[in-house]
Amino acid sequence: MPTLAPEKKSTRSGRPAPELIFGDLWEFDPAPETANPKLKSRYDLFINGEFVAPKSGKYFDTINPANESKLAEIALGGAADVDAAYQAAQRAFNTTWGRMPGRERAKYLYRIARLLQDRAREFAVAETMDGGKPIKEARDFDVPMTAAHFFYHAGWADKLDYVAPGRRVAPLGVVGQVIPWNFPLLMCAWKLAPALAMGNCVVLKPAETTSITALKLAEIFQDAGLPPGVVNFVTGAGATGAAVMNHPIPAKIAFTGSTEVGKIILRSLAGTEKKMTLELGGKAANIVFDDAPIDQAVEGIVNGIFFNQGHVCCAGSRLLVHEPVADQVIAKLKQRIKVLRVGDPLDKNTDIGAINSQEQLAKITALVAIGVKEGAELFQPACRLPARGYYFRPTIFSGVSMSHRIAREEIFGPVLSILTFRTVDEAVEKANNTAYGLSAGVWTDKGSRILKMSTELKAGVVWANTYNKFDPTSPFGGYKESGFGREGGRQGLLDYCQLA
Repeated sequence: MPTLAPEKKSTRSGRPAPELIFGDLWEFDPAPETANPKLKSRYDLFINGEFVAPKSGKYFDTINPANESKLAEIALGGAADVDAAYQAAQRAFNTTWGRMPGRERAKYLYRIARLLQDRAREFAVAETMDGGKPIKEARDFDVPMTAAHFFYHAGWADKLDYVAPGRRVAPLGVVGQVIPWNFPLLMCAWKLAPALAMGNCVVLKPAETTSITALKLAEIFQDAGLPPGVVNFVTGAGATGAAVMNHPIPAKIAFTGSTEVGKIILRSLAGTEKKMTLELGGKAANIVFDDAPIDQAVEGIVNGIFFNQGHVCCAGSRLLVHEPVADQVIAKLKQRIKVLRVGDPLDKNTDIGAINSQEQLAKITALVAIGVKEGAELFQPACRLPARGYYFRPTIFSGVSMSHRIAREEIFGPVLSILTFRTVDEAVEKANNTAYGLSAGVWTDKGSRILKMSTELKAGVVWANTYNKFDPTSPFGGYKESGFGREGGRQGLLDYCQLA
């Protein structure tokens, strides 16, 4: 790690020892994760407990964003495949899963979680290769948290009488789900675990660019002996997702993705009897007051926007800093991101991996160029990027106002916009001055201020002196154009049941 050298020291030979000044880095030896991801060259659809070829016979390539190489061919599902998946799910609900006692469903969920733990390194490498996130994030967060969600909901499956005290609960039936590319495996657990615990059957479409870990999860379902048709995966692009959303069988649709697509889904389902939960975009505010633990806050800011490449809808992409400490916070942030390592996501030394796709990289690049054109002050550390792959340097914009597009639009990349404020009321006004309302962070030494901010910020989740902390027991979701409904906790279960 970089060190300060306040004075020269001598070696035994009497020669001056080489100095290291702050900012210099030793070159680390490569430390690639060597676990075998056990990837197949081709992945079919998972329908009725079996892998089946798409009726069209068409496949598309999934690309490793770290080096632009082809990982595998993925089945391109169509309307006929989606219909077959829904028919299988309906049969499974009518004949087995919907009738099964909760204590028996719990055994399957528990078995899935244990099998996932057994293959944790394999899944972490597959997630990193398919999505571009650093291996230490996939290894230390994504896979363990996925297992935790299945464990948690296994515990609920035989206690459903306590989900809504005084009322009776029943499953909805068949559920259609569509998930995004930023947390492919974890989003599967967020969607599947509560639905299955409540007794529903599912047809799920993973993101086009990150389908592999969902299909590997299907292998675990087979190993766990999950009854055929309980979970079905149909892969494909936008047309496949539309077929999942608009099919007449599902009693509920659950979607996580962009606000623009969420609005299309909302319009298409208006007037139907289908229940919906939508978890959409965000432009979260991380608010740092002058009495905050500054070094802790800087680490929280970096964790909230850079370690995940900004590929989180709740990423703290807007930083609101109290004017008395603004210069100090900005200076510390610049020093901190100078030592972040951008590169091969499979290298355990890497802090910032690859952007998920060329399309997403182009969007980030365009919005950063707009930020410069509109007069914000750009800072990017000098670092070498790999010759191949989709990479972007960690970026800080200071001198930003709410009129800047980079302060209003979701960038979904490692780009931080910094605004300042003078009073608590101004901080609340700026934080809420967005179409989104998914999450926020507050950094202060005063508990009373945290409580005040948590009630006034229009966000589904407010973190206090930390950021991006998740737990299966805690509900997550948004307000305004960030969607509605909750995932996780007792509240997440309530969105997958009928109440009587």
